[in-house]
Amino acid sequence: MSKQTILGRVTQLAKANINALLDQAEDPQKMLDQLIRDYTSNISEAEQAVATTIGNLRMLEADHQEDVEAAGEWGGKALAASRKADELRAAGSTADADKFDNLAKVALGRQMQSENEARTAEPTIAAQTEVVDKLRSGLDSMKNKLTELRAKRDELVARAKTAQAQNTMLDAVKNIDVMDPTSDLNRFEEKVRREEAMALGKQELAASSLDAQFESLEDLGKTSEIEARLAALKQGRAA
Repeated sequence: MSKQTILGRVTQLAKANINALLDQAEDPQKMLDQLIRDYTSNISEAEQAVATTIGNLRMLEADHQEDVEAAGEWGGKALAASRKADELRAAGSTADADKFDNLAKVALGRQMQSENEARTAEPTIAAQTEVVDKLRSGLDSMKNKLTELRAKRDELVARAKTAQAQNTMLDAVKNIDVMDPTSDLNRFEEKVRREEAMALGKQELAASSLDAQFESLEDLGKTSEIEARLAALKQGRAA
C-alpha cells in the first residue's frame, strides 16, 4: 500500500463523524462493533506503514548526514593538499606541488559530489518528514477516535441494558395493573353489599308483614267490640 493511500485512509477515518454514522445505522451497537474492528485493523496496518516510512526517512537522513560529513572531509583533504602544494612550490618542487594541487582538485570534486547528493536528498527528506508527521497526527486522531468509539459502544450497551431493565419493570407493572387483585376485592365487596342490601330488604319486608298482622288483629278487636255493643243495644231495647 502506498503512503498516499495510507495517508488518505488515515485522514478519512480520523475525520469520521461517529454521531452521524450512528444516526444512519439500523443497529448502532453492531455498527460500532464493526467500526471498532475496522479501526483496530487499520490502525495496526497504518502503524506498520508509518514504521516503514519512518525507517526509510531515517535511512535518508543518515545518508544525507554521511554526504554532509563526506563533503566536509573532502573539503579538509582539498585544503590540506593545496597547502602542501603551496609549500612544495615555495621550496622549488614544482612537479610535486602540481601533484598535490591535482589531489586537491580530486578532493574538491568529491566534495562537490557529496554536497550535490546531500542537496538533492534534502527535498525528499523534507517531503518524507511532512508525510511522517501527517501519518503520526492521523494515527493519534484514529487512536483517539477508537477510544471515542469504545466509549460510545460502552455507553450504548449500558443504555440498552438500562432501557431493557426499565421495560421489564414497566411490563411487570403493566401486568400487575391488568391482574390487579384489588379489582377482585372490589367485585367481592360489591357482592357483599348486594347481600347486605338484600338482607335489609328482607328485614324491611318482614317488618312490614308483621305490622300488617298486628293491624289485622287491631281491626279484628274493633269488629268484636262493635258486635258486642250492637248486641248490648239490642238487649237494652228488648228489656
